[in-house]
This record gives sequence, structure tokens and C-alpha cells, in this order.
Amino acid sequence: MMKSLQTANVSSSPSHSFNLIHHSNFNPSSSSSLSFKTTPKTTALTTTATATTTVTQKPNRVFFLDVNPLCYEGTNPSLHSFAKWLSLFLSPQVAHNSPVIAVIDGERGSEHRRKLLPSYKANRKKFATGGAGYVGRFHPVISDVLRKCNVPIIKVDGHEADDVVATLVEQVLKKGFRVVIASPDKDFKQLISDNVQIVMPLPELQRWSFYTMRHYRDQYNCDPESDLSLRSIIGDEVDGVPGIQNLVPNFGWKTALKLVRKHGSLEALLNAAAIRTVGKPYAQDALKNHADYLRRNYEVLALK
Repeated sequence: MMKSLQTANVSSSPSHSFNLIHHSNFNPSSSSSLSFKTTPKTTALTTTATATTTVTQKPNRVFFLDVNPLCYEGTNPSLHSFAKWLSLFLSPQVAHNSPVIAVIDGERGSEHRRKLLPSYKANRKKFATGGAGYVGRFHPVISDVLRKCNVPIIKVDGHEADDVVATLVEQVLKKGFRVVIASPDKDFKQLISDNVQIVMPLPELQRWSFYTMRHYRDQYNCDPESDLSLRSIIGDEVDGVPGIQNLVPNFGWKTALKLVRKHGSLEALLNAAAIRTVGKPYAQDALKNHADYLRRNYEVLALK
């Protein structure tokens, strides 16, 4: 997880303490408040509640809205896409009365991963925050719309939204909340647990769909704890992370799943392959000869 959130911003104010408020049904008479306070080393999460009634109820789950991928139709920036998915997300079928926090990629957020792997997200058109043309104007429009919906925004320069969400998820869980991550990004599957689920936009059905631990097990026949190790081997074509099959064509999903399930993690598998036979000759050779390749993939894909 991230060790610090030093430049989290909800507005243009330079303050390091701010309240994040989400109104139930946008009704100002009843609201739940999440307060984040930043320090040079960490960002701590505290919770308070305000309402006109005598009794207030702590919200049992918090939604994190991953904004950037919703602003694309395929690989092309699209303000219409953002508006459509935000409207559906704020409906009673998805977020409704729960607190919502929007997270946006920070400036230079991908640089540390691109230093490790230049192809990382190289096929995506940059979602510019400045410059000429309509793309440069998207960022302030999106921020304005979210604030008018009483959805606070967090942006941490030098970090991608995925890493910020992963850090905040850890903090929110420690406070006794459950978490829902709203995003089409499969990177978040590595965070799924009994208390963390994903809600994904389904363009073909024009709706959001919840994705839980049970869905993951049904789809992949393993637990989410194995997700990062598996994707480090198989790669992520969308994010420009090449899999081992680019070097060893026979090394596919079934082989990776069998080996990771047996050894528990990529690191344990690589350590075992270094001293004994763990699979067929093509797999054994791949694990021994390309261990650094796989460890690099793991570092690039890990949310931290």
C-alpha cells in the first residue's frame, strides 16, 4: 500500500485537513461525513455523522468511484461516457444512500511504473488536464459535476487512482466499514475479499453490476489472493504488460493457475522452481530463465 498521501486535494485550498460529505439522496437534512487528515507520513481516516434528527446511523459501506476509466469510450476520451455512468452510479440501484468518494489519477501517476516497463499504458490516449482542445477542458468539467453532486474528489500527484484507492480501502476497513470499488479496472480484483467488492459498468447492458468474492471464484476457480500472481504470469494486454506466453507460447492460463494454486504465490513458485522441478520442462525453463521478467510484472501490477 502507499506509505503516504502527501498532496491529497479536494479543492484548490492548500489545507491538509478537510471534510468529505456525501448527502443521502442529495438531501441536506441528512448526511454522513468522512474526514481525512493528512500528515507528512500518512493519511488517516476518521468518521463523523451529522443530521437534524437525534439518532444517526453509521453507514455500513463506503463507495470509491474510480473516475478516469469512466471517461473513455474504448481508448477515446468521452465526456458523454462519464455523464452516463455517473448518472447510473448515483441511482438507487447502486450507491444511493452510501458515502461516495471519487478518486482521480494524479499528475505523473504512471511514471514510476513506466520506468520499470515503458509499454505500461502506452496505448492509451492521455486524459489531459490542460492544453488546447476539448480534452484539456474535461478535467474541470468533471470536477465541477462531482462537487455539485456532493461527491468529494481525491487526487494525489505522483500516484495513480488505483494506488490511492488501495490505501484508502485499507484505512476504511480498519474503521469497520465495508467497501465497494466502482470501476471497470480489473486491477482491483486483487483487493476483493469478504468486505471488499467491485461494481463494474457493463456497456453491453447499460448498467452497473456487482462483483463479489463468489463471482471471482466462479470465474477463475481460485481465490482473489492469487489474482496478482496469476496476472503477473499471464500479463495484462490492456495495460501493456506482456505475459510469459510472449516468450513461451505454451505457458498459458491453465498452467499458471495450476502452479499458483499449488505454491500459493508467484514468489513462492519462483523460489521453488529455482531449486527443484515444479512442472513440465517448458514451464520449468520459463520460471527459471524469466524470473526477473515475472517479478517486474508483479511490481508493475501490484496496487500499493
